[in-house]
Amino acid sequence: MIGQSLYAVIDLALRLATLLFLLRFLLQAVDADRFNPLSQAVVKGSDPFAQPLRKLLPNLGRWDLASLLLAWAMGVLFVYIVTLGNAEVVQALTIGATRTALVWVQFYWWSILVVVVVSFINQGSYHPVVGLLDQLLNPLLGPLRNTLPTLGPLDFSPLIALLLLSILEGALRSASFSL
Repeated sequence: MIGQSLYAVIDLALRLATLLFLLRFLLQAVDADRFNPLSQAVVKGSDPFAQPLRKLLPNLGRWDLASLLLAWAMGVLFVYIVTLGNAEVVQALTIGATRTALVWVQFYWWSILVVVVVSFINQGSYHPVVGLLDQLLNPLLGPLRNTLPTLGPLDFSPLIALLLLSILEGALRSASFSL
């Protein structure tokens, strides 16, 4: 029982750390609002770890490679903690990348769901978190909006994106179990 509880705590802590570094990567990649309170919290939370690594691994345009590497490292660290250091290097690196991609997909899935629900409940109002989520989701939903035909005020791009993300999540889970 304690083993499962400890596993759940470690899993949650490392998923949240992965999400923190992925958010930092995404904020810079989409050039999100730097004055948003959530953006500032993500930057303050990730900078102590990412700043020293940026000296070795500089940004590639708007891509913060140091934050992406740290997100991947959280996945690899999880593998080594769970296996008590007995995982092979290639297996740990692969599962770490799959785990990072899974956190990324789940973040997008839940973000789309939050934005859709808030758009139904609280139309016309602004909240900093929803505004930031809109900025982060635009690279994913924008091409779908341009591709899908318009049906008046109805936007089916979130529905299509949720479907595609669910399929991708299933594929990532299958891939992680086969490793």
